[in-house]
Amino acid sequence: MADRYFRNEMPDFVAETTGEETASERAKDSLTNLLSLPYRTVTERFQRAALNFKELVERETWGLSGKRVQDFTLYTGALGTAYLAFKAYLVTKNENDLKLCSDIVKACDSASRDSGRVTFICGKAGVCALGAVTAKHSGDERLLNYYLKQFKEIRLTRDLPNELLYGRVGYLWACAFLNKHIGEDTISITHTRSVVDEVIKAGRQLANKRRCPLMYEWHGKKYWGAAHGLAGVMHVLMDMELKPDEVEDVKGTLHYMMKNRFPSGNYPSSEESESDRLVHWCHGAPGVALTLVRAAEVFGDEEFMQAAVDAGEVVWKRGLLKRVGICHGISGNTYIFLSLYRLTGNVEYLYRAKAFACFLLDRAQNLISEGKMHGGDRPYSLFEGLGGMAYVFLDMINPSEGKFPAYEL
Repeated sequence: MADRYFRNEMPDFVAETTGEETASERAKDSLTNLLSLPYRTVTERFQRAALNFKELVERETWGLSGKRVQDFTLYTGALGTAYLAFKAYLVTKNENDLKLCSDIVKACDSASRDSGRVTFICGKAGVCALGAVTAKHSGDERLLNYYLKQFKEIRLTRDLPNELLYGRVGYLWACAFLNKHIGEDTISITHTRSVVDEVIKAGRQLANKRRCPLMYEWHGKKYWGAAHGLAGVMHVLMDMELKPDEVEDVKGTLHYMMKNRFPSGNYPSSEESESDRLVHWCHGAPGVALTLVRAAEVFGDEEFMQAAVDAGEVVWKRGLLKRVGICHGISGNTYIFLSLYRLTGNVEYLYRAKAFACFLLDRAQNLISEGKMHGGDRPYSLFEGLGGMAYVFLDMINPSEGKFPAYEL
């Protein structure tokens, strides 16, 4: 099991110095030096690194391709580069990044024209939603209306699954994204309500009055994680308007998961799985932790907050994965501590986020080049590769606003 992650030898806390490192400090381990620097000094380094990586990602995924798109998705494709450029624009207000985002989205729009996929992360909804938001920031009313029209023409098929990456809740997340960034009721509650009805109905039918109120399958397996399972479905449902009995079903499902976690505090990847191996956003404690943080915010329940804290301990101990990415790597696991910091205000979690991000800043490139760390099957992508690392570095600049991309609104 330990071969999946680096042993976390970072101290539980390192007090910050009052300025740049002194000559004596430079003799220390470089990672310890980073951890002891004032937060503002470290964020300057995060920003420099993030913008350098953004340029590398842009060149490798967009410039060298002749600006042609094969994979349009946010997960591993060109839309992920657009999303990174948009994030850079929000941080630096560099209009060139907004134009880059807009240009890439236009190419993704063409590439996704015949796609039947409907979600934000892996489908047409992500292209239209990001396109609309980018157009709003650009002040282009015509383009905004074009993307909204395209979004509203997306149709959900009866055989659609219910999970986040390819299913109904991945479409619902795109609706919530538009309503947050364009304006309330951009996508009507009547419309989202009809999709929520389908999700709740399917969850109750599969649960069939078992111990867990809601249950879902993807490819014949009852997953628990954020990408394909219960954590992702519950997370999105909590951003919808729910009826009282549906609220109780969501709470009951989360309580079921908490009750049936492993003795280690980690969560199974799927129903009845006995393999306590995965500490990823997609499967395991990290994705569940983000959902529990959301539950604590929505319901004000101390039990959910404590469970989120407990899941965060698992991530601190076993979350320095030998992978760089957002989905199943250190970049994604950094967000658990940003989320807990936002929830609790406890600076210990800000330090832990800083520690994971500094580990990446200090060591990731060398570890990847030495073959000791996996740089992702698509090494410049948002969810698997360096694009995700650049994104989390940008989020470290204003940590109270840092949110897991395409998951936390």
